[in-house]
Amino acid sequence: MPPDWKLLYLYGGDKCSPWDSSLWTDSDDRVRGGKSQSHLHCESPEKAEFFGNLDITALGGAGFASQRTLGTLDLDLSQYDGLAIRVLKSDSKKYTVTIKDEILPPREDGRDQSTISWEYDFVPEAGEVKIPWEQFKATYRGRDKPDAKPLDIANIKRISFMMRSFFGTQSGDFSFTVGYLAAFSNRRESSGSDVSFQKEYVAAPAPAKSSSWLGWLCGWGDKRV
Repeated sequence: MPPDWKLLYLYGGDKCSPWDSSLWTDSDDRVRGGKSQSHLHCESPEKAEFFGNLDITALGGAGFASQRTLGTLDLDLSQYDGLAIRVLKSDSKKYTVTIKDEILPPREDGRDQSTISWEYDFVPEAGEVKIPWEQFKATYRGRDKPDAKPLDIANIKRISFMMRSFFGTQSGDFSFTVGYLAAFSNRRESSGSDVSFQKEYVAAPAPAKSSSWLGWLCGWGDKRV
């Protein structure tokens, strides 16, 4: 039997966390002289397509195209065990989910300052994908960072979907359709819980620190500015 688990929907999954393209922005290799482009099209509040074109000709076999959350999330996910993605449809290409627990002020030219990224590479297949925190790998400017301090899951600042070349092994059009992005927990709230991986998805209460954006969507707390 699969383990009991609960979900906190971040995007998709319920009426308080609809997919909304205005909450995401592109971060493509064009900032480095590349030609790749990415998009996030929200077909409905319950479905989003991450798609675009990965062009590796301009940067000598390298390239990336990504969509990231806009602004700073400030999510406290310390009561959860990782991220969960419901994959609706995908090609056979490899994608990367990236999270950050630190964002520095932009540089004078407006570009982001580099910080540690925590990455998980996978080839999406239709169904639910569970990614425990310990499976995210620390990197800095694309290189492994084994001496990085532990991921601060009480201060998640940004989440991204990325398509990249993996040293020239993939390029061209890509498409990945998601039903929801959520945090999951395998910890039961009570012995009477019957929520399982194969049953109806249940959203857990939102952490207090997430009120800056989840609260705005659901009418909780102060409005975003």
